[in-house]
Amino acid sequence: MDDARCCGKQESAGGPADYETVKIEKTRNVCPMCEDYAKAQAAKPVVVMCCEGACLRGEIARQAANLLCHSLAPDKTVRLCLGGAFTKDTGQRGLARNGNRVVALEGCFIECASRMMKGVIPELKPDVIIADTLYDFDRSLFGIDEMAEAQIKVHAEDVARKVLKRL
Repeated sequence: MDDARCCGKQESAGGPADYETVKIEKTRNVCPMCEDYAKAQAAKPVVVMCCEGACLRGEIARQAANLLCHSLAPDKTVRLCLGGAFTKDTGQRGLARNGNRVVALEGCFIECASRMMKGVIPELKPDVIIADTLYDFDRSLFGIDEMAEAQIKVHAEDVARKVLKRL
């Protein structure tokens, strides 16, 4: 398998001024639990947004973000709902917009979470951490079914602990 196919960086055809325009249907729906959560968590110094990809790298990053925010540093960090923050200007987006420090725990070099949120908060400057650079694994693996759950957990814990040291 060549490096580009094996999650190596591959340059896009466009330059830095290239954008995609995405239309997101608006909704009047607001989750009161989500809004209460955002208000209660707003004073925490570190907002953690994360890759939510369905691939192995995304799953490890997602589990690491949850461990970091809910187990290892719950008094210091708040876990952002990426979907809520990206699709609606309510409390979740407010966490990212107003956070003292925003950390983007990306599954890989594509940096989906960071790029998405910069689309709705152009001035956002998150500290980007590429999770798959923090653990060793067979880089030809893609799906979460290609690695044992126990090993995924080990990698997620390793990533979470390494990220915690950077906070």
